[in-house]
Amino acid sequence: MGRVVDENELREAMAREHAAGQTVAFANGCFDLLHVGHVRYLRGAKELGGKLVVGINSDESARRLKGKGRPIMPADERAEVLAALKDVDAVVIFAEADVRALIRELRPDIHAKGTDYTVESVPERDEVVACGGRVAIVGDAKQHSSSATIAKLERGPRRP
Repeated sequence: MGRVVDENELREAMAREHAAGQTVAFANGCFDLLHVGHVRYLRGAKELGGKLVVGINSDESARRLKGKGRPIMPADERAEVLAALKDVDAVVIFAEADVRALIRELRPDIHAKGTDYTVESVPERDEVVACGGRVAIVGDAKQHSSSATIAKLERGPRRP
């Protein structure tokens, strides 16, 4: 692992990691404009142990979730930036509205979500459990977002 991969490459890598007894954590999101909240979320996911795989929404999927004008950065660039982070072992781009299909395919040991969720409110929780995994909540309190950064940029500089 250690790079941007397609789903076939990732499936094979996951099989090797599991066969070697390695724990694999999975995190996901749009990661439109990388900020400290993303870094803390990914660091928390990596601290769960083993390898960290990150799924990012394709441009079309991100647009459906975030609205017109999003994403700001194209998926291949968002993936490349995430793959460069020391805590991230592999990045895959997915086109679906959510990660249920990817979870079924990859069967991660742990599905990490940010603090804007609880273990019970994670939309993919049932899928994770059905695949033999568990959900963990990681990162700092949700005080940062790409949407807030974009809104701040649109308002322009603050006047004293």
